[in-house]
Amino acid sequence: MQPIDMSPLGLFAAAGPVGKAVMAVLLLASVWTWVVILEVWLGTRTLRRAVARGAEAPLLAPLVVAGRTEADLVVDAESPAERRVRIGEAMMREAQTLVGAVECGLPTLAMIASAAPFVGLFGTVWGIMSSFMGIAAAQDTSLAVVAPGIAEALAATAIGLAAAIPASLGYNRLAASLGRVGQRLHHHVEREAAGFAVAAFATHRLSEDRP
Repeated sequence: MQPIDMSPLGLFAAAGPVGKAVMAVLLLASVWTWVVILEVWLGTRTLRRAVARGAEAPLLAPLVVAGRTEADLVVDAESPAERRVRIGEAMMREAQTLVGAVECGLPTLAMIASAAPFVGLFGTVWGIMSSFMGIAAAQDTSLAVVAPGIAEALAATAIGLAAAIPASLGYNRLAASLGRVGQRLHHHVEREAAGFAVAAFATHRLSEDRP
């Protein structure tokens, strides 16, 4: 009996067309998982550093522009508290845009984490079916007949888990980290909005006091 090549390339080469398609899809999903994890991690780190620097960070410039624009806008019969809320809402919209740009990869991780095990399970079932069909065709239950289909099934299962586990862990870890950064950004917006509102109120009072 010729030994079975148990290396990843050997298992892929020995698999049937359906098994190869399943393995290829799962391998691409695994690679894409790490790409998305790296992208979201770098975006989260960049946003965290920008929030730590405050209004002087270039990344937060749209928030500052939105705050100043709303602060310069004069609304009749508007109280200072209402002006602060209006400024804060404008800045928060820009903040949500920043966070949304970073977290856009999280749904991809969630999809891979939930779908990859089932794709791998499909490959497992197909490999077992191939083994049974090999037994029926050869009318033999020896290891040489059964082993290729079983190896294909186990390989599909392993690659599916290799894609799903990092995607699940990466999603949970990055979502929690981005949530903390988003909370810090929210506090930053509240402080900056209050500062813009106070400055706008003082400017308005000075203009009214001038003869």
